[in-house]
Amino acid sequence: MVGVRIDLHTHSTESDGTDTPAELVATAIDAGLDVIALTDHDTTAGWAAAERAVRDRAGSGRFQVVPGAELSCSCPDGSGRKITVHLLAYLFDPNAPALAREQSRLRAERRERLYEMARHMAGDGFPVDPDAIMAGLPPDSPGGRPHLARALVNAGTVASVDEAFAKYLGGRGRYYLPRTDTPVHRAIEMIAEAGGVTVLAHPFATARGPVVTADVIADLTGRGLSGIEIDHPDHDPETRARLRGLAVELDLITTGSSDYHGTNKTIRIGQETTPPDSLDRLIERSSGSAVIG
Repeated sequence: MVGVRIDLHTHSTESDGTDTPAELVATAIDAGLDVIALTDHDTTAGWAAAERAVRDRAGSGRFQVVPGAELSCSCPDGSGRKITVHLLAYLFDPNAPALAREQSRLRAERRERLYEMARHMAGDGFPVDPDAIMAGLPPDSPGGRPHLARALVNAGTVASVDEAFAKYLGGRGRYYLPRTDTPVHRAIEMIAEAGGVTVLAHPFATARGPVVTADVIADLTGRGLSGIEIDHPDHDPETRARLRGLAVELDLITTGSSDYHGTNKTIRIGQETTPPDSLDRLIERSSGSAVIG
């Protein structure tokens, strides 16, 4: 896989991106990428469409999609608190019973939460229609705050998704509602049972909120975590250097990814990339689902 360009963290309209899975494949090919991972939040609904898109674009040269998902998990932060961390899961069997049940629960809870947040905003006079927002979601989409943020942008209430989060939908915003995330140790275990591998997403991205300590990452490694996402838009050079040292110490696979969401964020697809040997190692450790393409 020498010389290939790999982005292992992207989102489609099946969760909170603005590109359909087929559009995501086309965008990646046009950007000169060779491999992407489709990592929508708590759903694998986009895998089949991505596979069809890869097959349809076969004339564009070899292109592959790593099937995956991004899981929101509750995790000790190392100082006695529980925080949310994001776990990237790759190459797992989506039909593994325990995992399928948990993903179904999470999607249902996300949709209920989105509706309640939209209903509260509409009740306070914001120009959003909760029923219209829900009707616009794909059937198996988890839904989430970005969908409400986009409705606020479309209504002219805010200029961007980021502004909607900063003013209303962030963790300290008036309309924020909590959710019940999967305990991270159980998430790692379920993905392993489903033949997949796990990578901790943007672990030291302090701009996003509280982060875990290095000791917590060491504990997760002992419980089966395979890698950490180092080259991410929310990690500065000093943070990346710290994480590389930790990866060497713990023998973790290192990845790099854009965390692309289409027009919901300003990040370009392929802005950060993963070394080919890292993807090789992830594939070697998995036994659930194959790479598409």
